[in-house]
Amino acid sequence: METEVHYINRSGWLRAAVLGANDGILSTTSLAIGVAAASVTREPILLAAVAGLVAGALSMAAGEYVSVSSQADVETADLKREKNALDTLPEEELEELTDIYIQRGLNKELARQVAVELTAHDALEAHARDELGINEITQANPLTAAFASAVSFIIGGLLPLLVAIFAPIKEMVFYQYGFSILFLALSGILAAKAGGSHTFKAVLRICIWGTFAMAASALVGYIFGVQTA
Repeated sequence: METEVHYINRSGWLRAAVLGANDGILSTTSLAIGVAAASVTREPILLAAVAGLVAGALSMAAGEYVSVSSQADVETADLKREKNALDTLPEEELEELTDIYIQRGLNKELARQVAVELTAHDALEAHARDELGINEITQANPLTAAFASAVSFIIGGLLPLLVAIFAPIKEMVFYQYGFSILFLALSGILAAKAGGSHTFKAVLRICIWGTFAMAASALVGYIFGVQTA
């Protein structure tokens, strides 16, 4: 028999990487488009793109680390409370685990047997997985998430920066939009392949929302921008 391929173990870093790459493309492109719509020279566009790239990467890393650390803190606190309950109220916790297995479809006798055997093997692991929904595959990892987010943001942000360097000034807005949609589509395809999900939906979703974001940035640039020589 062939071994089944699962992707859930990639969910932690993949979410951060996809978010970082897409945000890197969209944020940097939107800044470049907004400035390009109000400028006739390349320097302000490059400055905006570089500043957005650096600030965005640091912001993404910090934000991801803080948010995932908060999740990890909640998980740790719940595990401590569960361990204390197992030490002080073992029979009540066993009944609770039995009820969980009954709700999942086991009869009372089998549910009790499963609960007893899993408790004897590793009570905290059983309650963490089946009562709290915490396991080592999906458990929060702040450093991994922050690193994946920062690196992917930089990679994503470098693409519109290259467009800002080489694209013609007069058509900069259109070049930025066209290439960013291409980059976002490639990002969606890679994310779908890495996560084993539907490619078309991933690409369509990211391109639609990316278009909205860049259109809003261009509109702001055209309305409020002052043409600089």
